[in-house]
Amino acid sequence: MPAPNPAALDFLLTRRSRPAKTLTAPVPDRNALMPILTAAARTPDHGKLEPWRFIVLEKDALTRLAGMINPLAKKNKIAEEKIEKAYRQYADADLAVAVVFSPKESDKVPEIEQLYSAGAVCLSLLNAALAAGWGANWLSGWASFDRDFCEDGLGLAPHESIAGLIHIGTETVAPPERPRPDLAAIVTWMDA
Repeated sequence: MPAPNPAALDFLLTRRSRPAKTLTAPVPDRNALMPILTAAARTPDHGKLEPWRFIVLEKDALTRLAGMINPLAKKNKIAEEKIEKAYRQYADADLAVAVVFSPKESDKVPEIEQLYSAGAVCLSLLNAALAAGWGANWLSGWASFDRDFCEDGLGLAPHESIAGLIHIGTETVAPPERPRPDLAAIVTWMDA
């Protein structure tokens, strides 16, 4: 049985994502990012398939991706209010890590379990960045589901998709606490 780690439990009980629009430079450099990525890669992974990978998006890459937003929005008839938000997600960011869902052929591990593993990587990456003292936020958005954006912008293979974009940086404003789930409404106890 593992030894209790009250500090880790306290962190998990009080963790709070930082809105991406409040993050700025400095961001972790490659050396500082490696332990965060290492922690994220230690996620549950049935079959040890590693059905995910990382793309570290630095400032110039994010600027290039921001430039794809307006043409794709016109092609897809995206509502005007969603265009600016998507553009800002990339144009204003200094660092983001795309967690790519990359399912593997397996007779033992269904694709849905592999997808759950990719989602767990996103949360582990988010929490590792926060635990390392950075502000972080897990986002997606309509562009992350667009095949042209994924394949032309990020180099994804046809079978791959974005599980999440984890924005990491220095927080400029501490976010207020938000309402949390009412456990009495969502927990069922079964004793037989």
